[in-house]
Amino acid sequence: MNGTPESAGIAEPDGSWRRFDAAPLPPVLQAAQDCFGEHGYHGTTIREVAARAGLSVPGIYHHYPSKQALLVGIAQAAMAELYDRTLAAAEEAGADPVDRIRAVVESLVLFHAHRGPSAFIAASEIRSLDGDARAAHIAARDRQQRLLSDAVDDAAAAGRVGTPVPHEAMRAVTTMCTAVAQWYRLDGPLRPEELASTYVRFALDLLRIDGAGPA
Repeated sequence: MNGTPESAGIAEPDGSWRRFDAAPLPPVLQAAQDCFGEHGYHGTTIREVAARAGLSVPGIYHHYPSKQALLVGIAQAAMAELYDRTLAAAEEAGADPVDRIRAVVESLVLFHAHRGPSAFIAASEIRSLDGDARAAHIAARDRQQRLLSDAVDDAAAAGRVGTPVPHEAMRAVTTMCTAVAQWYRLDGPLRPEELASTYVRFALDLLRIDGAGPA
């Protein structure tokens, strides 16, 4: 195992992007994610990951050659799943750009609510990724961002975006959605679906999209 999944393969444009089962990480990556979440990447040792996974240190190295490979595996798995889900949402929404904005924002919020730990690590530990891995992660992040920016551009071209600064508004929407991973708890009073619906309304307001109808 090299820890570099290309795609989570979990979402199709049939509504399955709204469904979340248990986190799809293999046990070693799950153990590393837990440790990185508690102590940070640089504060975690391979021995701690091994103990959390119930393996020996050589057992960890049998699957992943380094601590860096563990971080790469977590980050790539998170970005692959997020992209799969968001692409499925955008495709299901169809040609209408406002519907695509709604769907992409909903998908972003649902992912960052359900997959908070992996999303947080993928975002906060980008500084800990080495050269090529960091470049690949940034490219994956940019590909993901284009799903929203393309929808916003199409809506603006159709005269449906009222703000004079659509790109700045789009970045604000992205930031508020990804920040969900920092504070949201699944055992809290607000269900992910309720939060997503609220954030869709926030996004439409930021973009000044009038007459879009209920989310």
